[in-house]
Amino acid sequence: MAMALNPMEQFEVKPLIEQPLFAIAGHPIYFTNQALLMLIVTVAASLFLTLAMSRRALVPSRTQSMAEMSYEFVAGMLNSAAGEDGLKFLPLVFTLFIFVLFSNFFGMIPGSFTVTSQIAVTFALAALVIGIVIVVGFAKHGIGFLMLFVPKAPWYLIPLLTLIEFISFCTRPISLSVRLFANMLAGHTMLAVFGGFVVMLGAAGGILSVLSIAPMFLIVAIMLLEFLVAFLQAYVFAILTCIYLNEALHLHDHH
Repeated sequence: MAMALNPMEQFEVKPLIEQPLFAIAGHPIYFTNQALLMLIVTVAASLFLTLAMSRRALVPSRTQSMAEMSYEFVAGMLNSAAGEDGLKFLPLVFTLFIFVLFSNFFGMIPGSFTVTSQIAVTFALAALVIGIVIVVGFAKHGIGFLMLFVPKAPWYLIPLLTLIEFISFCTRPISLSVRLFANMLAGHTMLAVFGGFVVMLGAAGGILSVLSIAPMFLIVAIMLLEFLVAFLQAYVFAILTCIYLNEALHLHDHH
């Protein structure tokens, strides 16, 4: 009932231990439900990949096939977006893809916490990606990396387009993080609202109890859609990372 009245309650970050672990500049740092789920996601993903590839059988098991398909999927995506030069960043892109994917899927468990519904987490991941892109760009091209902001256009349009390109680049961490955060937030909020309808109609009794079947079927449909969205958002985050790395490696080859 409380979830129906306040569907945003599921996104609250709450300390699990009363005493702070430490303090940074006088600000106490607590071990929260968000930190716990990130730890669970990291351990679960690591165990899955380690155990799946431990035997390395010639005839792979289901878990080994899933792990190999995930690796090949990300490798193919990175190769098609950034070329062979981009394959050196496969560990980074694969780690991001698996972390976002597992975080999204773990958030679907009732009573769990959706790590990727927190803008602080998604922005940190996006800032990491853009930071690496900048480092890679300057490491390979030096000051010539700034030519990324100078598109091929008539000379009288270059000042305006350069400004637009620079602003667009600076907003990438925001767009990359908000896209993931907003999709997960909206989907889980919708599930909570319709779940509240089922509880309230079922508790009302009489004909209203029968009417609770309709939103229950809708919840099942939304849940299936959320699983698809969970995968798609991990894919979008990974493919945009590949595209940004391609720009840093090849500059205007993408124009």
